[in-house]
Amino acid sequence: MSQPRGLILAIESSCDETAAAVVERGRHTLSSIVASQIAIHAPYGGVVPELASREHLRNIVPVVRAALEKAGVQFRDLDAIAVTEGPGLAGALLVGVAYAKSLAFALGKPLIAVNHLEGHIHAVLLAQHEMFDQDNAAETGRSLALVVSGGHTHLYVTRHEGDSFSYRNVGATLDDAAGEAFDKVAKLLGLGYPGGPWIDALAPYGDPSSVAFTLTQVKQKVHRPDPPSGAPRFPFSFSGIKTAVLRYVQIHELYPSIERRREALAADPLAGPAAALPLCDGKTLGLIASFQRAVVDDLKRKTFQAAEALGAESILISGGVAANRELRSRFTAEAASRGLPIAFPTVALSTDNAAMIGAAAWPRFLARGFAPLDLTADASLALGKE
Repeated sequence: MSQPRGLILAIESSCDETAAAVVERGRHTLSSIVASQIAIHAPYGGVVPELASREHLRNIVPVVRAALEKAGVQFRDLDAIAVTEGPGLAGALLVGVAYAKSLAFALGKPLIAVNHLEGHIHAVLLAQHEMFDQDNAAETGRSLALVVSGGHTHLYVTRHEGDSFSYRNVGATLDDAAGEAFDKVAKLLGLGYPGGPWIDALAPYGDPSSVAFTLTQVKQKVHRPDPPSGAPRFPFSFSGIKTAVLRYVQIHELYPSIERRREALAADPLAGPAAALPLCDGKTLGLIASFQRAVVDDLKRKTFQAAEALGAESILISGGVAANRELRSRFTAEAASRGLPIAFPTVALSTDNAAMIGAAAWPRFLARGFAPLDLTADASLALGKE
């Protein structure tokens, strides 16, 4: 009897991207299709859960068909169906889970439930496999993984040996995630959605030292022991800096220019950051650059504090904010100064996608860790232990 190819059809619908991918043995992406909803949610400056669920219902079937067609496979060729179980928006998750369960039942294929956050960590590993063709590389060691996106800012001690992975959460946001802060500040300043790429594009034109955000505004805390285990924890918080930006706007009376910018950009739905640049004065550009510098500073400081305290052998950075150019540059330089290996996913794998879900599903497939067909979505699903 021939060995299975290890083809997994993966489905991701945790937020506002309907995605499907075919991944071979957790290491080779044969196809990755993403239907974005940015245009739907942009007028609201954020994701509207009801609209997201409706769009997932519209997109799920054609997106899966496109993934199979691009991979050159049919349903009968698959070895398993994987789906994001959580965390995320409950209604959005349910669309993907219900469809994946239906496929698994109809095809008689195993169903694999994947944590969205674990998927982001495996996006880094998937990118490494595809970049360096590390098919037979032994995966061993103790990594520190930062998952930083619109909905999450988490630190995990990740242990991996061969095809076995375990996770321990050692830090999380107390309020806003870093990506959420980017989105909200961009909206406040009359920029587009999602806010991260706009701020990333405009920040190089401003002076990052022009606004002195204090450590208290990003709620810098010395790491504290976790009571049950005695292990150190590294909390994040970005609500304070978001409020500081609001106060700066009020004190410097930036609202008239913000409204002019918002109206000008709204008149052109296809406008991007390049169109916003001539609409931003020096004070606004300095505010944008200073905000980004403060957020990246906080992420970098706590990540490397945790890496040192916990004896990490390498650092993995993933999630939508991992696409930020300043973050990549400054994290890479800091890691080099400490002699620590650091890895990022490709930009395409940084944001939500199904290829990362297929990669994370492979160890479960090997361990026969299949989900029951009464699987349901878990909007607040945690990863690992604390």
